[in-house]
Amino acid sequence: MCPDSDRFVACDLLGRSLTGAVDWLTAEETLESLGIGYLADPFELLLDDGRWLRVRLTEVSSDAIRVKKDDWGAIDSPMLEYTLPFPIPERLRPATKRDRL
Repeated sequence: MCPDSDRFVACDLLGRSLTGAVDWLTAEETLESLGIGYLADPFELLLDDGRWLRVRLTEVSSDAIRVKKDDWGAIDSPMLEYTLPFPIPERLRPATKRDRL
């Protein structure tokens, strides 16, 4: 939670604001209902050439967000990793439902 005067803004672990300024209990309930499962969801990373690459989060901290190409667990797949700034930049987004199939 991020303080905002005498109120709080609920923020997820990627640095996205989930609420406006609310009381502590509302912010806490928002975070509890969100959980951390979204960190296991697929994301898309916009590459320099304009293509979107399906990725998975490998590490999230207030210093950086690390992702790797989603290889669906293939052992022989080359490891493509990217380090991004925190909070989540616009070039990293949750994968659309269409892309999750």
